[in-house]
Amino acid sequence: MKAFIGLGNPGKKYQNSRHNLGNNIILNLFQDLKLTPHNHPKLSASVAKYQNNLLTITHTYMNDSGRSVQKILNYFKITPTNLYIIHDDLDLGVGDYKIQFDRGPAGHNGIKSIIDHLGTQAFHRLRIGIDHPQDNTPSESYVLRPFTPTQKPIINQTIDKIIPEIKNLMAGSPTTSPPTIVRAHSSVGKTRQSH
Repeated sequence: MKAFIGLGNPGKKYQNSRHNLGNNIILNLFQDLKLTPHNHPKLSASVAKYQNNLLTITHTYMNDSGRSVQKILNYFKITPTNLYIIHDDLDLGVGDYKIQFDRGPAGHNGIKSIIDHLGTQAFHRLRIGIDHPQDNTPSESYVLRPFTPTQKPIINQTIDKIIPEIKNLMAGSPTTSPPTIVRAHSSVGKTRQSH
């Protein structure tokens, strides 16, 4: 079984923030696959099964993501090599994304927490770019704010490209993404709910 876990912060206050991008991609997958997630308080997560895959959003705060991820893997007996973490990334441009395996946290506190709890970084990451703030806004504040009107359609388009990528990974097919950065297109396709 593979686990696809979207990171974010709990509560309506944060649901449209940049930091909740991973969380919102899983919510879009729930909708796309017509799945009803079940709340598992002991796992601090909402979970849905699809074929031999687990789709999950964590209910812990970002900096404590590892606690929930560890519980999920232990409960469903999933190894870290079958783990796919979906998260926002300041080091990639808005809408750019990259699928990687066995990489350090690069300053992402949610990933750092997961590595600390699992004792390994040998898991997969789907990094989606939110870019660095273009002004003097501290990064800690920037990630908790919603996307700008200019950024939002780019992110929606990126979500539309990422959903088939995740479905391929779920089916055991090789991803069409090379291990290099996939750049966001300037044109805007259909949009999905950003929740």
